[in-house]
Amino acid sequence: MKRLLLSLIFLSSMLSLHAQDISIAGKWSVRLDTLDIGKKKMWQNELFGGQSLNLPGTLDESGIGKTNNLDTLSINKAVLISLSRKHRYIGVAWYQKEITLTKAVIRGSILLERVIWKTDCWIDGVYLGSAHSLSTAHQFELSNLKSGKHTIVLRIDNSKQFDISFNDFAHAYTDGTQIMWNGVIGEMKIIPSENFRLDELQVYTDPSTKSVEISVGINGIVPLARKKIRYKIFKKGKLLASKVFPIEDDAKLKNILRKISLKNVELWDEFNPNLYKLIVELVDSKSTILAANQTSFGFRKIGNDNGSLTLNNKRIFLRGTLDCNIYPDQGHPPMEKKGWIKVFNTIKQYGLNHVRYHSWCPPEAAFQVADSLGLYLQVELPLWSIKVGSDKPTLTFLQQESQRMISSYGNHPSFCFWSMGNELEGDFKWLNELVKQLKKQDNRRFYTATTFSFQKGHGLEPEPFDDFFITQYTKKGWIRGQGVFNAEVPNFDKDYRLTADSIPVPIIAHEVGQYSIFPNLGEIKKYKGVLEPLNFKAVRYDLKKKGLLDLADSFKLASGKFAVILYKEEIERALKTNSLSGFQLLDLHDFPGQGTALVGLLDAFWESKGLIEPSGFKEFCSEVVPLLRYKKASFLNTENFTGSMEIANFGQGRINERAVWEVTDANKHVLYSGTTDKRSIGLGTSKLGDVSFSLSSIKKPLALTFTLKIENTSYKNSWDFWVYPAAPSEQKDKVLFTSSVQQALQALKDGRTVLLNPDSSGINGVAGRFTSVFWSPVHFPDQPGTMGILCNPQHPALNKFPTNFHSNWQWWDLITNSKTMVLDGLEGSYTPIVSVIDNFFKNRKMAVIIECKVGNGKLILCSMDIKKNLQQRIEAQQLRTSLMDYASSETFNPEKSLDESGLLKLLK
Repeated sequence: MKRLLLSLIFLSSMLSLHAQDISIAGKWSVRLDTLDIGKKKMWQNELFGGQSLNLPGTLDESGIGKTNNLDTLSINKAVLISLSRKHRYIGVAWYQKEITLTKAVIRGSILLERVIWKTDCWIDGVYLGSAHSLSTAHQFELSNLKSGKHTIVLRIDNSKQFDISFNDFAHAYTDGTQIMWNGVIGEMKIIPSENFRLDELQVYTDPSTKSVEISVGINGIVPLARKKIRYKIFKKGKLLASKVFPIEDDAKLKNILRKISLKNVELWDEFNPNLYKLIVELVDSKSTILAANQTSFGFRKIGNDNGSLTLNNKRIFLRGTLDCNIYPDQGHPPMEKKGWIKVFNTIKQYGLNHVRYHSWCPPEAAFQVADSLGLYLQVELPLWSIKVGSDKPTLTFLQQESQRMISSYGNHPSFCFWSMGNELEGDFKWLNELVKQLKKQDNRRFYTATTFSFQKGHGLEPEPFDDFFITQYTKKGWIRGQGVFNAEVPNFDKDYRLTADSIPVPIIAHEVGQYSIFPNLGEIKKYKGVLEPLNFKAVRYDLKKKGLLDLADSFKLASGKFAVILYKEEIERALKTNSLSGFQLLDLHDFPGQGTALVGLLDAFWESKGLIEPSGFKEFCSEVVPLLRYKKASFLNTENFTGSMEIANFGQGRINERAVWEVTDANKHVLYSGTTDKRSIGLGTSKLGDVSFSLSSIKKPLALTFTLKIENTSYKNSWDFWVYPAAPSEQKDKVLFTSSVQQALQALKDGRTVLLNPDSSGINGVAGRFTSVFWSPVHFPDQPGTMGILCNPQHPALNKFPTNFHSNWQWWDLITNSKTMVLDGLEGSYTPIVSVIDNFFKNRKMAVIIECKVGNGKLILCSMDIKKNLQQRIEAQQLRTSLMDYASSETFNPEKSLDESGLLKLLK
């Protein structure tokens, strides 16, 4: 296949063979140029002296810059907007180092692996040029350096060079996650190349023909006559092929394209990440090596089978999370393999196979580790703009950046997907033309014009040249639960087959989840690097001031366990949808920017918050997941439980096993069980069989668990549901149930016991919302802002309403039909029967059920509707029964007292 050869003479590969590379890492002198006068005054010719630091490194890591002076003793947006830099510097900084060469360098280059944003470089006062990139190395050509001492000077400007981002949100250049550091990270070296250099080494594999097409550029200063190119292909150190091709007697020849066939090839995927190594050598007539380069590669082909995503002609399903450049210790991504091994192993432990790099590109080490582990990466240009096309220099930068990214990372098999940026708006004609150009130039991956868009006329269907489509909804509706979980009664038969139907390219659910979790204050001690958790400290101080600090860990656990439940249903709905090809979570780990968006089950360090073990998460998020469709969360014992068992099989091949199911109570006693026939289960989501059983044998309220296993495998999954007696009894003679405040007050004066259930319009409080805070209560303040319930399941008031200590699906109707009471300002310390966790921006003491003495009487006040339509609202009926039973019992003896004025503060 004829290919458009890359013309840039840039970074060929971090894997290049340069045995004589000269490190320039170490101690450098540094000089801040706050007024940007250094060029005019020719600082490159001066000795800096004075302050120094180690490079690779950043000013932040050396404590250089303006010191943070935020007030941590008050909750405010400035403190909670993100983690805080201990030191901050935006502008020009100059770096100087004297080096000693033991031998002359005829020609070569200086390589700085990653810089924000622009670098000018001098050696011995001679200007070598400038470089702009946020995604690839800055590299400078040099020549005729004699042995001995030389002085390198770098002028690095980390101020905004191009308009790539809305509110500086793009994660390649932001203080919200990664910081806008100044310095150099990664490799720093001089690469000698003598008379020749082999660069632009690109490998294009074709699994169907078992061949590789190799493109290499020859950059030389002497004629190529009588020279040859030698290609060697290895796997696990074994030489598989060696070919030598003569070079035509043409000194102007700069690019060579060759095709090599192999007898057998092993394919690359998540299960078998088979890697090959290519070494290319330029040799003379005596086989002396004049220049060499190398790269790794894999045989894989991404495809579209009638809208389903395939790899090597087999269906795959992307189980993804985002990486928004969140690395709090250093404020920048790891540049060595060790850091990426930790991140990617964690991601795989939780059953994921895919990572989206939101508006940035990871470094070389990330691709190398992902290649070796079989992870599918989606990389993006450093772009998150709502006015694409308004600035022509920015467009030029982005076009050049895309070429640099292909040149640097194009051979990596893990580089499977490429988006032009996040939620883009503006000139879609330009975006589509860029995608069209890149696809024509390099067909080794799938492309899309944007990762979703809110722009009218876009975002609802693929763009003309999209290979895949990422969205949160189509013209037919949502393809993620976050948009429907508050609006629809829980129904576990749901999927997105209707809304994801008829999309001609693979469709991926966009930023699934975003369920906020209360801060883990124990995380504060982890921050030992350049970032200070002032946001967490401010929350801690506010809780202490309000007497709630002892509850912080319980708030974290309850809101976190609830988030796990919501993420589980999100993932299972996606897996039940055969027309869907994946999802991208936001996020498996926390996003500490944009108002402290603690949406992760892991913290910002990719470490556990104690919410769910990897093995538990993998039950509903792995290559093979048993699934269950059933209609609702709660049942009466006069009903049958009916369901349909399915399996999402995106493993290595067919499964030939039976499915085994059982229903157990809280004590692990098996109440019901069964098996399916043994069958051959292909790739995709398919049905295993139906299940139905009568609930008539259940005589008391129970929480039950349905577990489905695939025999002779580790694959299993489970679901909770609740069963209540159909004819509950109520102690009306002992307890007054009323919605009238006046009637309740009179009864309390008379010394009676009252269960008061006012209409929500009569309660001072916050509208009930089942799901937790969306994203962040700081970033999106106009939402109810609650984070689920917290209760003691052993409290006698809940004896007949089985529950966890956190929200679960049986609370949906009750919370949806409620108003949350705010207890702030009441005298005394109240421990509610059922608390509601407030968001960490406000930290109010909140509840939906409290108990207290009022005057001569005793009161339970419930702000969830347990009065209306109880025949259809069986959870409300059951909770009412449980509360009435408790109120009529001898154990009901509230410790706290509330006077009439205090009660009326809660009511209108």
